[in-house]
Amino acid sequence: MELRQIEAFLAVAEELHFGRAAERLRMAQSPLSQTIRKLEKGLGAPLFERNTRSVTLTTAGHSLLPHARRILDEVDLARRAVSAGTGTVYGRLAIGFSGALNHTTLPPLTRALRQQYPQLDVTLHGGLLTQEALQQLGNGTLDVAFIGLPVDAPSLATRRIAVERLGVALPADHPLADAKSVELAALAGDQFITMPAAQGSTLREVTLAACSAAGFRPRISQEVADPYTALSLVAAGVGITLMPQSTEGIMPADTVFLPLSGSDVLLSSGLAWNPVHASPALRAALQLAEEVLPTPA
Repeated sequence: MELRQIEAFLAVAEELHFGRAAERLRMAQSPLSQTIRKLEKGLGAPLFERNTRSVTLTTAGHSLLPHARRILDEVDLARRAVSAGTGTVYGRLAIGFSGALNHTTLPPLTRALRQQYPQLDVTLHGGLLTQEALQQLGNGTLDVAFIGLPVDAPSLATRRIAVERLGVALPADHPLADAKSVELAALAGDQFITMPAAQGSTLREVTLAACSAAGFRPRISQEVADPYTALSLVAAGVGITLMPQSTEGIMPADTVFLPLSGSDVLLSSGLAWNPVHASPALRAALQLAEEVLPTPA
């Protein structure tokens, strides 16, 4: 298996068209087809189903695809390592986050990473709730993730970066919308919008625990994976939802945010990473995070 064969395979697999793949590789279509046939012969399995109208991956082709991408990624990293100066941080860093819950913590870190380490490729993976993020940290898909705390994940390391009071997002026409604050017990008759139980949302767990302490079990009308979608559903009058105080500044039209009175309902959040997968890029990111995201008192 040669590097040029892997590059050819990946181009055809992503384009699913030999002509476009040949243009992308700046080569004629006939040599590209010959390269693919040699790769298939060497592997002992067809990688593509071809006919006059379409090109599709075979089972073997689907199996090879993630490995081919990793091979080219590693080659790219090797080239960077050779050309990088002493002390240069290079490579790739995958950051997971949920969305609206991280709008005050994610931007400072990513901005600082791009400014201080311009040779570091930072990719952002949004819409991840806590348990899904932990799974991806465990299998190496993510390098670091913004999560809710605490978590039961002994193999992972965490650092707290924020502790926020929860408030309630209400539709603008809610009977309590004009109040300065509201007791959680006064919302026992409302429909709640929460994150899905299956995705292990810390915000959902805190919400259920707070309602239980206030003497009721919330009636859940809708479960959504994205916090901003939950706020949009509040604006649509579907229900209400508990959110950290930092979301007050990004509330959609036709919603209001009220503090909860009578008790402190707190949500802790932090960064999580897998020490087993600690690369120089991850270590540099964690050190920078300590500067731009100091641990709360």
